[in-house]
Amino acid sequence: MSTHAIPTPFQTLSAVARGYLPRVMQARGWVLAALPVLPIGLFLALTTILKVQGERIPPALYLSAFHVVLAKFMLPIMALVAAPAGIREDIEQRTIPLMLARPSTIWMLPFGKGVLWFGWGALWLVVACAGLLALGSSPEAFFYQAAALVLTYWAVLAFMSLLGLVFKRGTLWGALYLFIWDPLVRIFPGNLQRITFVHYLESIAGTRSTEVAASQLLAQEQISTPVGLAILVLIVFGLGCWALCGWKLQATPLGLAGSESEG
Repeated sequence: MSTHAIPTPFQTLSAVARGYLPRVMQARGWVLAALPVLPIGLFLALTTILKVQGERIPPALYLSAFHVVLAKFMLPIMALVAAPAGIREDIEQRTIPLMLARPSTIWMLPFGKGVLWFGWGALWLVVACAGLLALGSSPEAFFYQAAALVLTYWAVLAFMSLLGLVFKRGTLWGALYLFIWDPLVRIFPGNLQRITFVHYLESIAGTRSTEVAASQLLAQEQISTPVGLAILVLIVFGLGCWALCGWKLQATPLGLAGSESEG
């Protein structure tokens, strides 16, 4: 086959996106959508009931909903749900040769599938942030909170997709990083704080979930990264992970799966 028959990266991206979009609208996709929206909906229902009963609603409730519910739990779970549905699924199910039945730019395939899961998840993260407005958030806070979640989701999803291609148990390693390493930002010295996702999310959002008390064992001073730089770091990190995903797939023997494809 002549080289001119090979599609451009954009053509491959477009073809994969069109062909794979219906899969995003199936059960896994709606689970992904419910993860950020359902908890905020429950918050809104509870606060409505309390208001009707004349109870006072804490003015900073929206911060707890943002940091503890969305940022700490829902966002990592979303990445854990979405990442395995990308190119790793095709490798494990031995269906990737079917994707290559027609000429394509192989290294673009992980991003082609991943960008759909990013766009779908990002949409519902913004919807969840909009719900925080009813809990007391301001329009300005909404902008920074939505940007923080969407950009962090971009980086985390790319990171999880890369781990899934490089390691046989990539999802497990990713879960350990997100739920054990990342929360330790509270006691990390400055430079180590910069290698957690939480640090950049909070730098963009402009708020933190908790402050470390001076008397707390191993407590360290919390640092911040300028918003513009934090945004750049997350975007570049995500792009780097997607690029490595493409390289890994390009180097993986096609038609193999499981331990055979670990190479």
